[in-house]
Amino acid sequence: MADPVPDSKTPALAAFGLVVIGIVIAAAQGITHGSIGGGIVAALGAIPACIGMWKGIQQEGQGTLAVSVLAVIAALGVGGVLIVLRVISWL
Repeated sequence: MADPVPDSKTPALAAFGLVVIGIVIAAAQGITHGSIGGGIVAALGAIPACIGMWKGIQQEGQGTLAVSVLAVIAALGVGGVLIVLRVISWL
């Protein structure tokens, strides 16, 4: 029988994918100089990660919730670092 609960790890994987795409965009411009566009793409990964957190809460499962929280932290952290590096390189 099919599992009645939808897979909630997929949004977290999408968030990690956006983080990787943001890093690739920044690497194309020089990773030490950061990237506004790459930072925005990476930070946008927080949206699907929050959806995954909501699904994890609905399932009352700790595994899915933990992966989604890690995805939110990674998305916002990487996005913020890439943007800050670009601003610092302008100074």
